[in-house]
Amino acid sequence: MQVDEAPEDEETRATYNFAPGYHGLVYRADVPPSGAGGSHNEHNSERQGDEERIDKNVDNVEDPKFKLQAMKWGLIPFWTKRNPDYGSMMKTINARDDSLAENRGMWTSMKKTKRCIVVAEGFYEWLKKNGGREKLPHFVKRKDGQLMLFAGLWDCVNYEDSEERNWTYTIITTDSNKQLNFLHDRMPVILENSSEAVRKWLDPKRTEWTLELRSLLKPFQGELECYQVSKDVGKVGNDSSSFVVPISSSENKNNIANFFANAKEPKRVEKDTSGEKHPASGPTKAEPIPQSVKTDDNRATVNAPRSEDNAPMPVAPDQKLGEKRSHDKSTPDSPPKKLQKVAKSSPTKSPVKNVSDKKLRSATSNNTGPAKSKGQNQKITNFFAK
Repeated sequence: MQVDEAPEDEETRATYNFAPGYHGLVYRADVPPSGAGGSHNEHNSERQGDEERIDKNVDNVEDPKFKLQAMKWGLIPFWTKRNPDYGSMMKTINARDDSLAENRGMWTSMKKTKRCIVVAEGFYEWLKKNGGREKLPHFVKRKDGQLMLFAGLWDCVNYEDSEERNWTYTIITTDSNKQLNFLHDRMPVILENSSEAVRKWLDPKRTEWTLELRSLLKPFQGELECYQVSKDVGKVGNDSSSFVVPISSSENKNNIANFFANAKEPKRVEKDTSGEKHPASGPTKAEPIPQSVKTDDNRATVNAPRSEDNAPMPVAPDQKLGEKRSHDKSTPDSPPKKLQKVAKSSPTKSPVKNVSDKKLRSATSNNTGPAKSKGQNQKITNFFAK
């Protein structure tokens, strides 16, 4: 679309939480403050006088020019004498399409000569739940990613004892389309970019409200994208690009559900240069631990008929059990060796000592098992890693 004039960068700023009273971009025909092709009629203020007549001299409807202009959201009619309070301004942030049907009311002069386009990326709407006690913000934008062009009206006013011009605008609303019926019963009038509808709506030569202009105010027929966003957008003053990111999106870092979703993701498998697969991250599964017991010892074990404390001591190979070894006379000079007594078997049952408090010895082991490592709580995998 043709743009012959645009505001300086410091006059406007991008925001993700645009509230009433903020200054937004408005696209309109470059006509005087009184509107296209006329004056304020009976509402015209004499204090604009000569300055307005100068503006009329540059108004050329045969070769119209168009401009982008920063205006305040919340229309203030030209006949207003004092700056209204915030509550009064909130009443004029929107204009219903059905309120423009008749040629009466506050919108009469504006709908004829002060039509404009409000430029935005999208808009927010709140879904009411639990009888209106809970409100969930949703963001609506075009599915093709283009900017939205809202049909609007503008006006300019000079307050008493002030020479400053105050430019304000309102957005026209209509019935919701099928896509947004679940969300709200009203929606902004959205015009197609660079369409014939835009040219008709902004044409400064059309200074009468006609059925043709009124027919442009209808629900949007294109495809829209609508999704829930963060509740932080409901606080005026907050501003973040995350406000237009879906609450359920993986890009939304504030969504706690994404944290748990990431924990459930399967481990990725990567290949190294050798072609072997291994997990990309996380602990590795322990391999089977080899046994450290020798298997070449085939000696059988025998259960002793008595306790290990009463086990007989080993005897010489040439000596019978219960028989003393005779003195060797061939070695008279050697001192006699003291023999260790061997317990004889007795027909009477010898008293059995209480061995519950003593550690038993195995009949097949000499208590020389594999030495334990100094760290008793070390993992076995640490040992094989050495």
